[in-house]
Amino acid sequence: MYMGATLNDIAKKVGVSQSTVSRVINGTAPISDEMKNKVYKAMKELNYHPNSLARNLAKGKSLTIGLVVDADNENAFANTFFTRSVYAMEKVAQRNGYSLLITNDVEEKSSPACELIFGHRVDGLILTASDLNQNILLALRNENIPWVVMGETSEKNETMNWVDMDNLQGGVKAVEHLLKCGYRKIAYVADDLEAMFTKRRIQGYEKALEGKNTCIIFKEKNEEELERKIIESTEHKHVDAFLCSNNIIAFQVLQALKKLGKQVPTEIGVVTFDNYPFAEYMDPPLTVVDIDTYKLGEMAAEVLINKIKDQNFIQRENLISTELIPRLSTRKV
Repeated sequence: MYMGATLNDIAKKVGVSQSTVSRVINGTAPISDEMKNKVYKAMKELNYHPNSLARNLAKGKSLTIGLVVDADNENAFANTFFTRSVYAMEKVAQRNGYSLLITNDVEEKSSPACELIFGHRVDGLILTASDLNQNILLALRNENIPWVVMGETSEKNETMNWVDMDNLQGGVKAVEHLLKCGYRKIAYVADDLEAMFTKRRIQGYEKALEGKNTCIIFKEKNEEELERKIIESTEHKHVDAFLCSNNIIAFQVLQALKKLGKQVPTEIGVVTFDNYPFAEYMDPPLTVVDIDTYKLGEMAAEVLINKIKDQNFIQRENLISTELIPRLSTRKV
């Protein structure tokens, strides 16, 4: 079986030592142009291709960044927003001479993510806020591997770099738009009150309403229960607008309002976070707080690569502005 040319083959052909050939390939010492040309010519004639991964590892660099995803979430890549973030990370990595490696994680010391860290097979990691666990954090700190969190987390410290959308700003923008449209009693509907992004959005919602006349509706898994809460809020609490945490909730709210015979947007206004592809094709098309997940992935990768290049680089909080896109689920201003 043909095994391909080796450093020794190149050295013999040129008439120099293997270490000289290695220095030419890796650029680790001054070598005359004449000698470089001889080595390059021999490499071409013998069809020799240096193992760039091995060279990089020998230098302590893999030129690879890692992305850790939740092993238990089978629908991670079905999420349009997540795939846009991954695409942006890959573009930034390529632009800077890096590759992007995606791995999953389980809360065990021998998890795939920890193996990457201990083996120094990545120069840095991007973690989602939901994937922060003590095993990974301990491994990153012990091995001095740079890392960035995508999504704000409650477990912040002085050395943590994280990026997220400005969810508080998004909550403010949504409520201000609804108020300008003439709605007065606005309810916020969420299905995860513990998530940091939900807490920030509710803070923005309450800030815009100055803490007055607020109404938080928790959506449980039972859709009939949500429908009951929508009826109660509109009939007894006089709610005339709903700010929804995501498109699925918004769709269910629209369905409930339709059953009640409520007209959107003349009687009731609806705004949702996240501009899913089908949001503009709803009946009526949804007014949304747009979340730029491409920018989110792009910034996460840029911050990580800056951290890799400069261990002292600290840009702890990186918030990306949201954009309100008015459609027909709210009255014209």
